[in-house]
Amino acid sequence: MEDLSARCVRVDADSAPSVSYLSMIERGKRVPSAGMLAVIAAVFQKEVDWFLDDAPEEQAITPVKGSRGGISGMALEPSFLFSNEILQIAIPEMLSQTGISGRQFAHLLIRAHQEHHQNHFPDLERAAEEVGLKRMPLSLEDLQGIVERLGLTIKWFNKAPLEIVKEAGASEQHIITSYFELPNKIYLNKLLKSHTNRLKYDLAVHIGHSVLHNKDGLKSVMIAGRSHGTSLGEETFNAPQSSTVDAQDILHAWRDFESSFFAGALLCPKVPFRQLLDRHGYEIDVAKLVGVSPSVAMRRMTAVSPYSHWHYFDAYSPGKLKAVYRGNGIPLPWGNMRQVEDPCQHWAVFRMINAASTGSSAQISILDVAAEPKIYCCESIRVSDLAGNPHVLCAGIDLNPAIEAQGGDAQSIAHELKKVCVDNGGSANLPTSIKTDIKRVAKILNINWVERGIDNEARLICSRGSTCPRKPSCYESGTCGG
Repeated sequence: MEDLSARCVRVDADSAPSVSYLSMIERGKRVPSAGMLAVIAAVFQKEVDWFLDDAPEEQAITPVKGSRGGISGMALEPSFLFSNEILQIAIPEMLSQTGISGRQFAHLLIRAHQEHHQNHFPDLERAAEEVGLKRMPLSLEDLQGIVERLGLTIKWFNKAPLEIVKEAGASEQHIITSYFELPNKIYLNKLLKSHTNRLKYDLAVHIGHSVLHNKDGLKSVMIAGRSHGTSLGEETFNAPQSSTVDAQDILHAWRDFESSFFAGALLCPKVPFRQLLDRHGYEIDVAKLVGVSPSVAMRRMTAVSPYSHWHYFDAYSPGKLKAVYRGNGIPLPWGNMRQVEDPCQHWAVFRMINAASTGSSAQISILDVAAEPKIYCCESIRVSDLAGNPHVLCAGIDLNPAIEAQGGDAQSIAHELKKVCVDNGGSANLPTSIKTDIKRVAKILNINWVERGIDNEARLICSRGSTCPRKPSCYESGTCGG
């Protein structure tokens, strides 16, 4: 690869790939641009088309998602209609007519990418570990030392300049917490001095921006408040949304995600954080031991746990999902594109939005997926962002795969639990036999809140009111709805 990179430099230095970039291409982590591919083709004395396969194997036509993500993939046939040229014309037209911004579309792409890879990004993990040396917890002084070693300077402000506010598309419900400006300045809101965990997160994101993107000219602006965030890195913005699709929106959103994921990996390195979670049974309170927010800790659970079937929601009232991750394929109840008219109010994340309690709540839920019931358990907590807006964080798992791994019949157990709940108006205590099965799984997974969920009533939930499994339906009885 070193030889190939050097050969490419001699052909066209501007388009030549580095050794690390060639490695990522080889492992399927990056796709070369047309210019880069032309340079590589020149080195091998081949036509560019030689590298492209227009006749995929039959099983590769439709992406196989299995349990990843809530909506199945589709076959892009006839293939000539899904050529790059046609898609590059059609997608902006579609987004423009439906009112979806380039940034919103980018969030969908990133979320699909996360869910396909089940939130595992070893390149970003390694980059964070090289900077933080897998230390945990990292103190504010530790992060300031890293900032200094990277040649960055910290400045403080009381109120963000108008141009930064406009650039971020911020409203009165937002607070600009920090931003980066060339060549090396990180500007921090003085409000962060009394919110150490958020200050550490902002610094970690800007460290990620500096390490991953070489302190480029992109202004990385951090915001607290309601937003159309990315999947698990929702608090960074670089440009206001517009009615037209700007290709830069996609790039900006991806860089935001990378920097945010890096920040989580820096503050909660994979192996030490997994060991901490194991010692404490995946309790949300481990966030206090590491000195991070519950949001960062819960998002990292989905990335470091050896169990793959996780989901994570960050919900604002009346019905806005700021962040979403569905590595277990749980259907999406609400979206971050539009507010639905018939949301199910029995999801734990939504029941807690208007609750007065600030503690966590565990819930066992039964949800039909592809006409078959599945058993989920989640832990939810009500918090407030830096702007004072209340929202609910929810981390959960799909119990069916764990039950099956222990030799249980997950489908029959789910059907039995669903029948018990239907017969009791939508919620019921778990039968003793099912309690025993789930408690065994909870012990094996070492997740304390699964055991706590067993002691509460199991609830029937649905993705939309039109598919309500309760008898009578919530919408018929008037007990559910927006």
